[in-house]
Amino acid sequence: MDEPKRAKDLYRTSTAVLRSHESKSLLGGIIASLSVPWGFNKGDEDLGGYHLVWPRDLIETAGALVAAGALDDAFRVLRYLEVTQEADGHWAQNLWLDGRPYWAGLQMDETSFPVLLVDLLRREAPERLGTVARWWPMVERAAGFIMRNGPVTQQDRWEEDAGYSPFTLAAEIAALLAAADLADAIGRSTAASYLRDTADSWNENIERWVYAVDTDLCSRIGVEGYYVRIAPADSEGAASPLEGFVPIKNRPPGASTALASHVISPDFLALVRFGLRAPDDPRILNTIKVVDAVLRVALPQGPCWYRYNGDGYGEHEDGSPFDGTGIGRPWPLLAGERAHYELSAGHKDMAEALLSVLEHSTDASGLISEQVWDGPDIPARELFKGKSTGSARPLVWAHAEYIKLRRSLREGTIFDQPRQTLQRYVFENRAAEFFGWRFNNKPRTLPCGKKLRIILLTAGMAHWSDDEWKTTHDTYSCDTGLGVYAIDLPTHTLESGRKVAFTFYWPEKRRWEGTDYLVTVE
Repeated sequence: MDEPKRAKDLYRTSTAVLRSHESKSLLGGIIASLSVPWGFNKGDEDLGGYHLVWPRDLIETAGALVAAGALDDAFRVLRYLEVTQEADGHWAQNLWLDGRPYWAGLQMDETSFPVLLVDLLRREAPERLGTVARWWPMVERAAGFIMRNGPVTQQDRWEEDAGYSPFTLAAEIAALLAAADLADAIGRSTAASYLRDTADSWNENIERWVYAVDTDLCSRIGVEGYYVRIAPADSEGAASPLEGFVPIKNRPPGASTALASHVISPDFLALVRFGLRAPDDPRILNTIKVVDAVLRVALPQGPCWYRYNGDGYGEHEDGSPFDGTGIGRPWPLLAGERAHYELSAGHKDMAEALLSVLEHSTDASGLISEQVWDGPDIPARELFKGKSTGSARPLVWAHAEYIKLRRSLREGTIFDQPRQTLQRYVFENRAAEFFGWRFNNKPRTLPCGKKLRIILLTAGMAHWSDDEWKTTHDTYSCDTGLGVYAIDLPTHTLESGRKVAFTFYWPEKRRWEGTDYLVTVE
């Protein structure tokens, strides 16, 4: 089907941007940008910049290559990921082209995305992917790492805060379900079952972890609640209560002047993009109202969005370059992500309009930048409203989003949306059988009617009681085959208010844990 001619078509430019950012010696390694943000204000000692491989950006780019039909290019990325995976299953936060890690952060979504790329290629090019067994070792290591270390991320997708993030949760859960399908394909049914159980449990807890209700901001906007950008975990690894105010320290121009309860972000749209929530879910609609009230800005080319309230990554108010502090500006990439949401919600005309926003956020070069200027024109600094700032240009991820959006609009559905999550959580509304407890996430309460599943990193025995130690039980762990061990306690029959106490015995070390843990049935 031929598409109508566009006034400013960036398709060929975007494919050229993707291709030109791939290493010619280490094939499949595609850097985030050949530019250095505000490079004119930096010295030669700034070695990192965007001329590194970020696994997240790399896989977003690989998805665009698949969307464009460049399957050979996408498979080069997959093979590059295979050889740069760390022994424990994760990928470095960012890395030099030869695989050496640069920053030392850990982002769980960057371990989830490679699994989703395998799933996408299995769907779009099964004959090219070959047997599942060929890729299972990489997927198994990644899924095991997620099982051992999730759901908390040490940093969100913007390389900043730790805690529970809607974007990371969506990527992790989708990856676990994709890995489960691959496990089934090679006869690993036990591993597949544990992967799906974990995905179901985390999915059912998303609102418990990252949805705030009855805040001052709810009253101001007129909604019942909203998803936060990231919810910090307490010292026990449990989600902290979503209460109180987080003031906007560096309010972006054009944003709401009201104080915001919590930091919010368009990142929550990943819950729809990855198929975990329906586009008309009331909680999604509530958060859209809040995000649009606080983060949307009107530009000459149309609406665009800030990353989050309080963002300090961008030029100063007078247009001077970012120097470690500044004010975050609108990201064209976020207009593309919002367009994918609007398409899923049945608003194709709105999605088309947001595609045009991306196209007109460029100058004569046709390159999409990381951020665009949102203040009055400052010709002396080459800053014009709606046009590129001194941030990275081009941002390869933004061009990848543009290509995927073109494919999605042509097909009338989100091109890279996982099918497993959509079927399981939107169409079937699958409930979780288990509620998880692990040493990096120790909830103090347990929903009534759920079995308590304790996840351990080594084999162990739970010594437990549900009647204040009047009677006790011993339950040994089972090996999931994914580097973790599970102990299931039959707490689903307990009434609200009952307390489950437990400790552990470690057979290999022949010692007791020496600490009692307590979970109360809600």
